[in-house]
Amino acid sequence: MALRAGFVGCGNISDTHARAAREAGLEIVAFVGRGRDKAEALAARYGGRAFDDYRAFLDAPLDLVVIGSPSGLHAEHGIAAARSGRHVLVEKPIDVSVARGRALVEAARRSGVRLGVLFQDRLKPDLQRARELLAGGGLGRVLLASARVKWHRPAEYYAASRWRGTLALDGGAALVNQGIHTLDLLVWLLGPVARVRATTARLLHAIEGEDVALALLEFSSGALASFEATTVAWPGYPRRVEITGTEGTLVIEGDRIAAADLKVPRPGLVSEPGEQQPGARTAVVSDAAPHRRLFEDFARAVETGSPPACDGAEGLRSLALVEAIYAAARQDGLEVA
Repeated sequence: MALRAGFVGCGNISDTHARAAREAGLEIVAFVGRGRDKAEALAARYGGRAFDDYRAFLDAPLDLVVIGSPSGLHAEHGIAAARSGRHVLVEKPIDVSVARGRALVEAARRSGVRLGVLFQDRLKPDLQRARELLAGGGLGRVLLASARVKWHRPAEYYAASRWRGTLALDGGAALVNQGIHTLDLLVWLLGPVARVRATTARLLHAIEGEDVALALLEFSSGALASFEATTVAWPGYPRRVEITGTEGTLVIEGDRIAAADLKVPRPGLVSEPGEQQPGARTAVVSDAAPHRRLFEDFARAVETGSPPACDGAEGLRSLALVEAIYAAARQDGLEVA
């Protein structure tokens, strides 16, 4: 029997979630948003009922609540869903604070429901091959990495939203919203981070949060990495990650392995260039395929009792790293004489 899904938020990302869920074979039952008109528009497109009251929405016959509301409401909405006995699949980040994210994880545990976080990178084929290469020792001991997310968001991306770029509902801006996918990728590939040095700045946009974030990361393994996330880089470029180990260097551009310069070559590891990574130049997510894989994975997790690709505990790891970067950035640096 297909999971019966309801969707919270009704913005662009909820449209992507609904398309992905439909492609994954889920039954679409309901939408709820702050404005009923948006919920009605999505219900007309995908089926189901429209609500503007969350409590009434939770009275619908739902197995799964998919949360695409502003980030600072993720835990609040997820906890209510979990306490009602529904499985929860939440858009990244799990919330804007680790404390609230932990409360959601605990609520799901107490209620005996599944909790997943939508980090779609974990199910992209090339990125899975990269993880297999690293886990199998194909790069040897990892020494150094660099990651940059040089994207562009126009002024209207923030101005047209009541929550983007705000501290209360976005938790910041370029780092926690755009950069967190790549931070999650780094900890998924390279393991936990032990120490952080960082700086953030608001250089262009009229927002509360940062539009530039720079960090130096020291992993528990001893590997070092630089990290850069911004929404000021016109016209916007695909995310790039370079990882160097004792046995070679791996380069990820967008979602593909762009180069693998290894002492022991692995034929077929490098992918041909494809389309521009969604989100690099524009603010609209257009491809639902990566999210579809996450919905298929989550449905299997519910059916079999196995953990989803990214459960709540895993979702907390990247948010904890974001918090650490923000905390490090608040410390005063040294002036140059």
